[in-house]
Amino acid sequence: MVYHYTAIGDSLTTGFGAMPGSGFVPVYRRMSEVSLRNFVAYTNLGINGLTTAELEQRVRYNPMFRQSLREADIITISIGGNDLIHAAKAAAGRANPPSSIFQAALKESRQHFAGIMGQIYHAKAGAGKPYIIRIVGLYNPYPQMAEASGWVRQFNRQMAQYNNRVCGFADIYGAFAGHERELLSIDNLHPNGKGYRIIAERLHNLGYGNLQ
Repeated sequence: MVYHYTAIGDSLTTGFGAMPGSGFVPVYRRMSEVSLRNFVAYTNLGINGLTTAELEQRVRYNPMFRQSLREADIITISIGGNDLIHAAKAAAGRANPPSSIFQAALKESRQHFAGIMGQIYHAKAGAGKPYIIRIVGLYNPYPQMAEASGWVRQFNRQMAQYNNRVCGFADIYGAFAGHERELLSIDNLHPNGKGYRIIAERLHNLGYGNLQ
């Protein structure tokens, strides 16, 4: 028996900022092998800088994404950080960052994320075999921006609503808050190996649903 794991998302999925093999995808894959007691083959479709809109386009139209998701037993999604980073950059330099920029980013990302999930559910509808989806929550890479944490938490609440029998949400916000210095790489934006291991552990702790 071989399980198939497909990872989609942004630079967190690629493991940017950590040594090769120590991003959350390969670490979580190894953990899943131990729990499932079988080989887990994986496809990493992460793309640095990806936004929810861009991921929705790929999930909807890219044949490689669609086939890999259709065949996957385990799917992880990390997305949304770049949407908020773009909003933060747009708001920066203004005396009081208008919340409308963040509200628009949240609204758009919610719609795109719903599109991503809808496409995955549609792709899996005829699969006829059990599968799990795991969503990686966001941490706040800008602890010095007072309003950023509120928007990150709002985004996480949006994604956490997808909790069900098949889908689980890995909340990593609290693990990173106040520990950015030890968990982020030298760019102060992406996790280091230790940070990625925490993400993998949170995913692992959600269990493996009906795959076990």
